[in-house]
Amino acid sequence: MKMPGLILAVGLLLSSGAYAQNVKLGVLTDLGGPFADSSGTGAVEATKMAAEDLKAQLGAHQVEVISADHQSKPDVGAAIARKWLDTEHVDTIVNVPNSAIALAVQTLTRERNKIFLITGGATALLTGKECSPVSAHWTDDTFSLSTGTTRAMMARGGADTWFLVTADYAAGHGLAEAARKVIEANGGKVLGEAQHPFGTDDQSSFLLQAQASGAKMIALANAGTDTINSIKQAHEFHVGAPSQTIVAMALFISDVHSLGLETAQGLYLTAGFYWDRNEATRAWSHRFFDRVGRMPTREQAETYSAVHHYLRAVIAENSTDSAKVMAWMKANPLDDFYAPGARLREDGRLIHPVYLLQVKTPAESQYPWDYYKIISTVPPEQAFRPLADGGCPFVRH
Repeated sequence: MKMPGLILAVGLLLSSGAYAQNVKLGVLTDLGGPFADSSGTGAVEATKMAAEDLKAQLGAHQVEVISADHQSKPDVGAAIARKWLDTEHVDTIVNVPNSAIALAVQTLTRERNKIFLITGGATALLTGKECSPVSAHWTDDTFSLSTGTTRAMMARGGADTWFLVTADYAAGHGLAEAARKVIEANGGKVLGEAQHPFGTDDQSSFLLQAQASGAKMIALANAGTDTINSIKQAHEFHVGAPSQTIVAMALFISDVHSLGLETAQGLYLTAGFYWDRNEATRAWSHRFFDRVGRMPTREQAETYSAVHHYLRAVIAENSTDSAKVMAWMKANPLDDFYAPGARLREDGRLIHPVYLLQVKTPAESQYPWDYYKIISTVPPEQAFRPLADGGCPFVRH
């Protein structure tokens, strides 16, 4: 279940009184399940890259990266996290795709006052009612993924009727609920919703319900292999264009790569990261490609950014004390390719622009992994839920 840990012989260069300050990072991820391509070994490599890239600021400081597979099971994920925190002296847990497992890890890290860098679990509950003063949420959450897409599509005109295909788990319900609120607030209607269990291979009946509804927009409020199966079967059963438009609220570039442009072309999605957006994102992504053999997903880029910012805080504070490190992380802006200048809000939510994207046609794609067109930018104040609306208990209103 565990992958071998990597110990990076890196160090901490202190302004005065230098001493070795060890940091142990545990990447809890999905190594063989529905989120293995979007997080998985790529998230582990991104964590290692962040530590390596700070070598110039490090001296006698030692960073150890360990990893484990949560097998998409909350009990397994929670058991690993508990062991890491209680007996293996892990300072910080990273990644955790699957919102149910992320919520369980959130409880454990909050109780033990250990930092949780959330670069996988998408439910907005993680900075809402289930928030933690020692967690930082980098992942595009269910609010941004759903409302960013629905708001941007409705602003383009014509997207006034919707049908939701929803995965029956926390993140799926979060995507659907947030989308419904935006649709109705902007004068649109949700004509129906079909809910499916996690890991449903046959999505045809749900898609045919969406087609029969006559809704102009079909929103896939699911992720991972569920999204891939939905898109494959929509293509097979001719659900979608020309009379209906499909938006995939939690689509990853790895999903597009698996599907191929012939099948995925025309899909709309929202994401906070695309590897080909500018020179800085391209430079880092090519380095990642050289190690992993594929371009990074948004979760893998988020993992690098979160770990990089965390280690900058450890260096600045000369400490792994959670309160000190988190205070520095919230007081200082990001300094990397992901979202330069972005800041962590009081509730731990990283606030930054996100992008409405459309999957290119095969004819439009000019080189490998040239998959998206950037249609518009959603500003930070629209991309994420307002602080006052989250219900985070420790936030002062």
